[in-house]
Amino acid sequence: VALKRMLNFNVPPVKNSAGEPVWKVLIYDRFGQDIISPLLSVKELRDMGITLHLLLHSDRDAIPDVPAVYFVMPTEENIDRMCQDLRNQLYESYYLNFISAISRSKLEDIANAAIGANAVTQVAKVFDQYLNFITLEDDMFVLCNQNKELVSYRAINRPDITDTEMETIMDTIVDSLFCFFVTLGAIPIIRCSRGTAAEMVAVKLDKKLRENLRDARNSLFTGDTLGAGQFSFQRPLLVLVDRNIDLATPLHHTWTYQALVHDVLDFHLNRVNLEESTGTETSPAGARPKKKNKKSYDLTASDKFWQRHKGSPFPEVAESVQQELESYRAQEDEVKRLKSIMGIEGEDEGAISMLSDNTAKLTSAVSSLPELLEKKRLIDLHTNVATAVLEHIKSRKLDVYFEYEEKIMSKSTLDKSLLDMISDPDAGTPEDKMRLFLIYYISSTQAPSEIDLEQYKKALMDAGCNLAPLSYIKQWK
Repeated sequence: VALKRMLNFNVPPVKNSAGEPVWKVLIYDRFGQDIISPLLSVKELRDMGITLHLLLHSDRDAIPDVPAVYFVMPTEENIDRMCQDLRNQLYESYYLNFISAISRSKLEDIANAAIGANAVTQVAKVFDQYLNFITLEDDMFVLCNQNKELVSYRAINRPDITDTEMETIMDTIVDSLFCFFVTLGAIPIIRCSRGTAAEMVAVKLDKKLRENLRDARNSLFTGDTLGAGQFSFQRPLLVLVDRNIDLATPLHHTWTYQALVHDVLDFHLNRVNLEESTGTETSPAGARPKKKNKKSYDLTASDKFWQRHKGSPFPEVAESVQQELESYRAQEDEVKRLKSIMGIEGEDEGAISMLSDNTAKLTSAVSSLPELLEKKRLIDLHTNVATAVLEHIKSRKLDVYFEYEEKIMSKSTLDKSLLDMISDPDAGTPEDKMRLFLIYYISSTQAPSEIDLEQYKKALMDAGCNLAPLSYIKQWK
């Protein structure tokens, strides 16, 4: 809702208003791109009057009679580039939207550039959008995709981290959370575990919210913002948890559809990229190897199959794809059968009465064609994605890993020794083995004895594992 409002020059879009939308250009940086792409398709952008969407730092031609909507982070180089656009008089008017709040000094830089370029009247609006978070699903957000190593678990837990670096990381996290609550129009009740990074975030966020509320006139949580009137006693609970409380889970091999796609395929911002295998035909000697086709699929909220099955165990998903395919084929056969009947010759009574019956059927069949094609597209998509996942499961024995780790984490008896799993050359990649061993190490009530540990280390080394994670977890434990 907030994005659509922004693309409509910061006024809420009016439903079924007569006439075309205003044609405009959208200029974003990588951060803006990541925020928009999971939410709005190119078609939806076009419906809102966006004819072109371009990256801020690409070479852009002047389009002097079109308004431009900017959606960027307030960084030095972005501001410089915007000032340059003003000087080059690229567009008719400029709507500047910043993903998170812009500082006073940077605003002054833009103002100076506008005066210098004689373009003050063309800068129509400047807005802080407070949209510095990425919405992947109705109820799932991530804080960033660009430079995400900067706010990762590793970044916070590096032994050589300086205080200033830590402050920067905390500020980045707090900024995104603050943006999220502004967009939600709600003030949370914050709970966190003491003495951890989570507490630092909580304290900073609390301070930022209070400072904003103190200034009643300019508060982001009252007035005509999106969540006007939401300012009630029903406040959401924000629980901040430190990853250290449960380190085994992110290492765990998974067994549900969405988690597997995320674990074994290249899956970012709801888009999965696959390399198509080119089949087994051998190319003639000396020929160049065939280039693998890369395909990407969007797994979004509008994909009904994905919504229904993303949390299902993988075997169920494979079964469901099969069922969908069968029901699709039945529908397709029905259309074909009707077509063949329509080619009836002869004037006999039976044929004529059948014809009128079938006309009705055919009309309904034709009207369901777009739906049928969409169904076919989804079946193909999930067949390809599920097949790719299955190849990984087979080649790496992920089902065995999953069951074994479940047993370790639930402290039940193991039917096969851990050493056998690690030294089995067919079971998984070195990383899989390392993950398995770390889960065992984290979950065990007492650490294995030095002699055992040496034995495990040797097996891991032989399997080609990098032992650096083990020394970290050992110290952590």
